[in-house]
Parts: sequence; C-alpha cells; structure tokens
Amino acid sequence: MSQLTHVWVFSDNVERYAELMAGARQWGQQVYAIVQGSEQAARVKPLGADGIIVLEKTSELQRIENYAETLAAQIQAKGNGLLLMAATKRCKALGARLSIQLDAAMVNDATAVRVDENALFAEHRMYGGLAFGKEKLNSPLAIITLAPGVLEPGAADPAHDCPVVSAEWVAPRQEILCQERRAKSLSSVDLSKAKRVVGVGRGLAAQDDLNMVRELAAVLGAEVGCSRPIAEGENWMERERYIGVSGVLLKSELYLTLGISGQIQHMVGGNGAKVIVAVNKDKNAPIFNYADYGLVGDIYKVVPALIAQLR
Repeated sequence: MSQLTHVWVFSDNVERYAELMAGARQWGQQVYAIVQGSEQAARVKPLGADGIIVLEKTSELQRIENYAETLAAQIQAKGNGLLLMAATKRCKALGARLSIQLDAAMVNDATAVRVDENALFAEHRMYGGLAFGKEKLNSPLAIITLAPGVLEPGAADPAHDCPVVSAEWVAPRQEILCQERRAKSLSSVDLSKAKRVVGVGRGLAAQDDLNMVRELAAVLGAEVGCSRPIAEGENWMERERYIGVSGVLLKSELYLTLGISGQIQHMVGGNGAKVIVAVNKDKNAPIFNYADYGLVGDIYKVVPALIAQLR
C-alpha cells in the first residue's frame, strides 16, 4: 500500500490519539505525535510514534490556536506530508490557521482517508449528510481532521520507545488568550465506543421521562444517546450524547431508537450500528426504512413493558 513520507498527529483531547495514531501508521512511513506537555508524551509514547514533539505551555491562558506558528516551523522542516488532527472545534480553528501558513489543502470531519500512488484522498459528508464528497488533496502539505469513531484505536505497546523532543516556541503575530474559565457539566461517555446505545428523540414529552429511558438502558447494559433537538433544542441531555452528522457516529452492536423519526442527519450518525431497532408510534416514520426491527407503538407503553420483560 502506498504511504506518505511524513504524518504528524495532534489532538486537544488526549483520548483521541489511539485512533489517530492507528490511521497515521496506515498512511505514513514516519509518524510524529505532537503533544502538550510531558504527561501527554508519556501517555502517547506506547502508541507507536517514530518521534514525539512536545509543545510546552507558555502560560495557563494559552489556547492551542497560538501554536500554529510553532507547528508550522516543525512541519516545514520536513517539507511534505499530512497533519492529522481530531475533528474538534479547537483543532479545526488551529487547522484553518495552519492551512494558510503552510499553503495546505484541508478537509474537515473526514470519514475515510486513502493514499493511492502517493496521492492523498479524503471523504467527508456534505449537505447535512445527504451526500459524500471525495477530495484529492494536491498540496505538498495537507491537513485532515478525522471524525470520531472512524477507525479502531490502535493497541498500545508499553515497551515502545522513541525520541522525544521539545518544540521551540514561535510566538504568533496575534495571540488568542483565555481570560476566564467557567465550569461546565460534561458527560464522560464516549458513545462512539459503546456496544449498545438507546437513543431518544422528540417522542419524549418531558425531561423527567428520561428516567425510564435510563432505566431501560441500565437493564440492557447500554449508554443513552439522543437526537439533536433533545441536546441542542431542549437542552435535556449533554451535547456529547447527540448522535448525528455533526455529533457522534455510532459503531455499536445495537442501537435502539425511541421516538426518533429517522431524518437523514440523525441516521448518518446511527447507521454505523450493526443492528437498529426502532420504536415509533408513526408507522410512516423514516426510521423504519433503516431499522432491522421495527415496532409501531407508544414508547410510554413499550419502554415499561420492555423493562419488565428484560428484568
């Protein structure tokens, strides 16, 4: 298989390195992990990089976008290759800066990457998930942010060793500094890794009714996810639990949907499940076109019955 000469990997979330490194090893001959601080370097080293580049914080006010000039200097020293990053808000902002500085083609939220005869191709969703775009990145240096759950995380080897170097800080012409931090309740769940998921949509009438959904999920040994209106319209669940084109992409063994209509934007995130079971009182709901098993019924009757049967 054809490979690029150099691939650099960076994420503002250390948990994403295992997946990103798995892709980098496929697509690059030499792989360099770029991390923030020595603690991250120790966590990432077992994942198989040929070298680790450590970015040191100049202050607690620093934002990762300010590392653009520092990263550009490291990457330009090699001349060509791919910078692979997690598809997060901060990494996309950093990538936008770097694409200008490096004159690099950039694709966000990639769902597939391929190297063929030394040419780099990336696939991503378009028009709210209604179509896929396949892009050829022609520039010597390219940037791709990878959507979560696209690849299986690579196995760690505690015995693996590689050179670790500190990157010389290159001050940006204009800095973005954090002036204040406020606590935000975050979900520790990673739905892209869950084996079973129960998803809830607008068929739920009240936030308190989530209790019965959570009870069913507990019986099934599943995590709870939701459609976009529940997370961003009603604010009943954390943004991290939103399944859809701009949310989580499932790779679960089971996805049980409750009161979800099945619009394409949601099913882009749910279609990766091996088995989809749908419960909806509207027999014409689009969800039944995707479901392996469907039940036309009221979730307020079906869910308690399922809980009683499964216990």
